[in-house]
Amino acid sequence: MRLIPIMAAMGLALAACSSGASDGAATTATRPAARHPVSGLPVVPLTVTHKGQRHAFRVEVAKTSAEQARGLMFRAAMGADEGMIFPMSPPRQASFWMRNTVIPLDIIFVGPDRRILNIAANAVPYSEAPIPSEGLAGAVLELNGGRAAELGIAPGDTVAW
Repeated sequence: MRLIPIMAAMGLALAACSSGASDGAATTATRPAARHPVSGLPVVPLTVTHKGQRHAFRVEVAKTSAEQARGLMFRAAMGADEGMIFPMSPPRQASFWMRNTVIPLDIIFVGPDRRILNIAANAVPYSEAPIPSEGLAGAVLELNGGRAAELGIAPGDTVAW
């Protein structure tokens, strides 16, 4: 059955000949998602809007229960405008802790309406004390400790990703 290898070679040749965008740039539809070099998780843009002012971040997306359980554990550093988002479907009462988390974090609980419910500012590294949401969370956003206060981010602000 030499037909399959020949068809595969033809498909590769055709793919190599297709030009895509005329300027050589990848289009949004074909561009692969960025991946974080440490976690390997997808990285997406996220904005928090506070009193009409937008703050832009690049966040890792922890979707699976295993990814969410690991979170930012063992991470020694994170950029000022980086973070991690934990989408929750369906929305639920959430509780986080800082087990094996080296850096202090702002843990921002986001309601199903994408508005911030509450912020646990400067969560203490390695603490196993539960940090709960004040209502059903549709997502949880983690930023460097103190970053939310630095930018004036507060409950009621909107989060988009």
